[in-house]
Amino acid sequence: MQLLGIFCLGYYLVLCMVLKRWNTTFSRFWIFAGCTFLFLGRFNLQTAAPVFWGGAAVFSLAALRIVIGMIPSSDRNIPYLVVLGAQVRGKELTGSLYRRVERARKYLEDNPETVAIVSGGRGRGEDITEALAMEQYLRSRGIEKRRIIKEDRSRTTEENLRYSAEYIRDMGAPVGIVTNNYHMYRACCYARKLGYRNLKALPAGCHPVCFLNYMVREIFALIKMLV
Repeated sequence: MQLLGIFCLGYYLVLCMVLKRWNTTFSRFWIFAGCTFLFLGRFNLQTAAPVFWGGAAVFSLAALRIVIGMIPSSDRNIPYLVVLGAQVRGKELTGSLYRRVERARKYLEDNPETVAIVSGGRGRGEDITEALAMEQYLRSRGIEKRRIIKEDRSRTTEENLRYSAEYIRDMGAPVGIVTNNYHMYRACCYARKLGYRNLKALPAGCHPVCFLNYMVREIFALIKMLV
């Protein structure tokens, strides 16, 4: 337990130093987890072992589903890509959003018949909508305006997919979902509930140091969604 506590607190410090922020997304979880494990490590908790290992099993199964969802599709000329929004800092793409839109750009360059639906409204701390930020990036990299559809009302992953569906003529046609790898499985779960019937995964990467942080957060989000 104490080793887990030390690991969690150490990871928090590394995470914050790499990102140069002390209040990064979900980062306070690692402080809480570290302090909890250190505290519990002072006691003999053999009776609580089944609870611990049961929780570990649930986490492991959820993590496995998420990892399987990261397997990319190799299909070419998918009619539509739905590029899910992420935070814009002012007018600048954050790391997560940059990776998503760059993944879309590469696919669009290689598949000239594909149209991208860039999806995301304007949230707190954003000077422009996420959809506009993505469109500007793609246009600056040579993607024609006619191949970009802006969906700029949504605030959540579910809304990204729901409002983007309004631009898709045939929900049975192949649709590529573009988001970060850790987020792909949950995004596809939402999409299937909303009537997307032929999904293709086009996962983007994420910052390697942040991967564990995002995975744990995503496991909690997935469990919450399923419950």
